[in-house]
Amino acid sequence: MSFITRLFHHVAASYWQLRRQFPERSLAAIKSTIEEAESRHGGEIRFAVEAALQPAQILRGMTARERALEVFSLLRVWDTEHNNGVLIYVLLGDRAVEIIADRGIHGRSGAWESIAHAMQDAFGRGNFESGSINGVRAVAHELITHYPVEGPKPDELPNDVELL
Repeated sequence: MSFITRLFHHVAASYWQLRRQFPERSLAAIKSTIEEAESRHGGEIRFAVEAALQPAQILRGMTARERALEVFSLLRVWDTEHNNGVLIYVLLGDRAVEIIADRGIHGRSGAWESIAHAMQDAFGRGNFESGSINGVRAVAHELITHYPVEGPKPDELPNDVELL
């Protein structure tokens, strides 16, 4: 995508577009899916959606992946006992999904890119809620495989969808 096209997509992306793609009903369904999934594994899942980058970020050439790494830090997804937090980051302006997994789970699974691509495909068809829920379930499957629940598990990170 050219710089001008990318800039246009980000300028055109708005908070209202974000709310149209992710209405309250969808946010509640995603949160509920995260809560249910976390009862079955020892990891933590965060879900963040951002309409667009700032023009200065685009001018610097910031990628969706670089922004996802920033958000991973801002939301403290790394702050779990077993370093097994996973961020699902959606950037509407780039039509991109990035999955950032902490060091305790990152190398144990090679599924992150395929999960992100499946979510992007669903979003491209306008299926934001089902694409998000299926993405959370796929991430949870990886966490269940590598971090099955062993007794009571504290909820270390919020389950709400973060709108940036």
